[in-house]
Amino acid sequence: MNKKHNIIHVILTGGVGSRLWPLSRKSRPKQYLEIFDGKSLFELTVDRNRDIADKVIVVGNVDNCHLSRRILEKTNTDYFDIVEATPRNTAAAIAFAAFAADPEDILIVTPMDHIIEGKEQYDIAVADAISKAEEGNIVTFGIVPTKPETGYGYIEAKGENVLSFREKPNLVTAKGFLAKKNFLWNSGMFCFKAGVLLDELKHFQPKVYKRAKKTWEHSENGKLDLGLSLDIPSISVDYAVMERSKKIKVIHSQFLWSDLGSFESVYDYLLSKGHPVDEHGNMVIGVQNYTAFIGMKNTILVATENANLVLQKEYSQDVKDLYNELESQHSELLN
Repeated sequence: MNKKHNIIHVILTGGVGSRLWPLSRKSRPKQYLEIFDGKSLFELTVDRNRDIADKVIVVGNVDNCHLSRRILEKTNTDYFDIVEATPRNTAAAIAFAAFAADPEDILIVTPMDHIIEGKEQYDIAVADAISKAEEGNIVTFGIVPTKPETGYGYIEAKGENVLSFREKPNLVTAKGFLAKKNFLWNSGMFCFKAGVLLDELKHFQPKVYKRAKKTWEHSENGKLDLGLSLDIPSISVDYAVMERSKKIKVIHSQFLWSDLGSFESVYDYLLSKGHPVDEHGNMVIGVQNYTAFIGMKNTILVATENANLVLQKEYSQDVKDLYNELESQHSELLN
């Protein structure tokens, strides 16, 4: 790939993976679990972009930055660490990375908790995105859907142009999206020049821009001040920029992608890798003990040292409700 600009891989490390409790805990969110051939999702993200980017910027928070550093140092990765004192959503997180870069630098922004397979197709999509970003566009990666998924947001597209962004749909709506054949899963991955993104943020969300800029200017070695951070409105980059800007282009990405945001997606991934299930589709995660399922189908047993979860995989999205209930009780089981 011929590089006309510095290319910076920005890794956003927020999130606790509440839908993957009890595997995912506050002290060790899903992105740091080394359950993917001995690697974590974070490490896989670093590896995937190593030959694409010139630099790495990690935007994390005080609760997980030590986990990120451990992996980056283990893999001998040079990086710049931006440590948020408190989460302020993706608009501010991405703005901090853009402030840390030169205006002409091209940023490839990725969450670190996705599984992506098909490196060749991934590289093709990224090269296309970089080319479009060089022309002043803000590029989002849409994933060609394989099923009517209710756990993802969608992008309505006409060629490379974005017609609309849609929130997570119900099943009937998701089936309608697939039937129309011009809807893509919203991957939450972006590519743009740092200056272009900041200009659009300043235009559409001047308060976010101004307060994030002030917070950045008062940071010390990437560590952000709590008081100044709390003044920044908590807004997603989708709402702040993507849904409003006229500079948005979408890549119809062909690589295999999952955000592993539920046990259903973890089940599907593990199944594809040969993880055992019984004749009725029941799966055990986290324990080697003999386990028998009687009268059950498509049931997942998740076993950990101090908590077990049994669910039918079709109800995977409901795990977050259980997580929220435990959080309201200030349960130690979340830590």
